[in-house]
Amino acid sequence: MEQHPKKERTFVIIKPDGIQRAMIGEIINRIERTGLKFTAMKFLVPKAEQCWSHYNKDEKWFAEKGAKIAKQIEDRGGKLEKEPIEYGRDIIGQLVTFMTSGPVLAIVIEGNQAVGIVTKLVGGTEPMTSDVGTIRGDLTLDSYDLAGLDGRAVRNLIHCSDKPEEAEREIKIWFDESEIVKYRSIQEAMLYDVNLDGMLE
Repeated sequence: MEQHPKKERTFVIIKPDGIQRAMIGEIINRIERTGLKFTAMKFLVPKAEQCWSHYNKDEKWFAEKGAKIAKQIEDRGGKLEKEPIEYGRDIIGQLVTFMTSGPVLAIVIEGNQAVGIVTKLVGGTEPMTSDVGTIRGDLTLDSYDLAGLDGRAVRNLIHCSDKPEEAEREIKIWFDESEIVKYRSIQEAMLYDVNLDGMLE
């Protein structure tokens, strides 16, 4: 049986910079105000294997990204210090280093169009070019240029799934299904009930 749209799930991680900058309440508040429902939270320091599984990139991806970086280096008159594919692996390696540097808050969120709504709230990957009004656009200032200059991952406060099937894959890396709470919230009647029966006394 196909799942009802109001049961769509997405996955969010408030990253180490979000934790260290005391942004948990602000980020959760922005998501909660939409009417989406939190069904699981876990505060933890991620393991490297978890992060590599989470980012889920293959040799083709490493080779393609690495080739682009190698070309940029050569175009600037620089010299390649390793095979192009290794530059591709470094992208995820830098993310793993960042994600394992301190605690994060992993969250499962449920509701109609959960993936799309959270993606809209979070904004583009690069904070500098992310829209005003988004979490990344309003609350931090990092850029690809600065991160590249420093040889590190972009610090953009939060990860969110970009597709429902990706969310389901990611959830399994961070949570057992038994850790996800199934419950009905009072506000769901206003959000989803068709006739609003029983609203008036």
